[in-house]
Amino acid sequence: MSFSNQDQNHGNGGPKMPDFKPGTVKKLVIGIASAIIILFVGSSSYYTVQEQERAAILTFGKYSHESSAGLHFKWPYPIQQVITVPAELTQRIHIGYRVEGTTSVEVEEEAMMITGDENIVSADAVVQWKISNIRDYLFNIDNPEQFLRNAASSSIRAVIGSEKLDYAITDGKTVIQDKVREKLLELQTKYNTGIQIIDIKFQDIEPPSGQVTEAFREVTNAREEKNTKINNAAKYENDLIPKARGEAQALLENAEGEKKSRILNAEGDVAQFNAIYTEYKNNPNVTESRLILETLEKILPNAQIFITNANSDTVNYLPLNELMRSGSNSSATSTKPPATTAPEGGAAQ
Repeated sequence: MSFSNQDQNHGNGGPKMPDFKPGTVKKLVIGIASAIIILFVGSSSYYTVQEQERAAILTFGKYSHESSAGLHFKWPYPIQQVITVPAELTQRIHIGYRVEGTTSVEVEEEAMMITGDENIVSADAVVQWKISNIRDYLFNIDNPEQFLRNAASSSIRAVIGSEKLDYAITDGKTVIQDKVREKLLELQTKYNTGIQIIDIKFQDIEPPSGQVTEAFREVTNAREEKNTKINNAAKYENDLIPKARGEAQALLENAEGEKKSRILNAEGDVAQFNAIYTEYKNNPNVTESRLILETLEKILPNAQIFITNANSDTVNYLPLNELMRSGSNSSATSTKPPATTAPEGGAAQ
């Protein structure tokens, strides 16, 4: 009994392998490898930089240039390589504590420090920084964040170690911040780290917990109360002094006005006196009589006036007041009688 090759293959339980021409398998392997290489080269010939990033381009492992946000093309790996860093992002590191979710965990080995008067103090700070030079940031320091943490901790310890505890936990917090920032900037410049220090803020500068903390808290409260009273006194002074100056200026101006008024009145009196004196020199008797009558008119406004002749034994009566009054009533122009000049030897009563 005989079987065909097909029946034998079915009897073996597997499909029949197709027959290939010599070299076909080799070409197929080369084609697949070529496709893989093309896909790899194509995918490594472009790259994307996000908005808060910048990219450093390395050509044969050496820094060549930078690129900003967007889609860019490059030579495929290993000719060129791209390293992206968050250069446009402001970052933070915490000194003396770590933030885990919504809670803060103290790191005592960073927070505990010794002051200049050999007291222990706990200091927590936040350093804000960003990358200013990508080349220096990537190639001048091995671990930038750890370097910055060590530099910040060293600067804080150096500054607090030169200050007294009382000053550090009360009035000196702002001054210490400025000094620490200056030292931190000096370190970044000295080692060319490519890191820009934006700011440093102390969260707390306080003695260790316990009775010492309570005692210093009372000292701090007393200082704050003292400063409050000083500020209130300064405010009262600032309110009172300008008011007093204004009143003094008003008094000076009133005195100056009174001075000018008296001078002008005196000058007017002098001018009047000179005018009368000139008339007196020209007609002494007439002027004297007029002055007497004017004076009597002022001091005795209701007196009756009689004109007589002193050389005659007969009293000649001239009712001057009645005549003037009747004349005034008829004219209805004035209620005041005109000044009367008495002749020589006349009398007025």
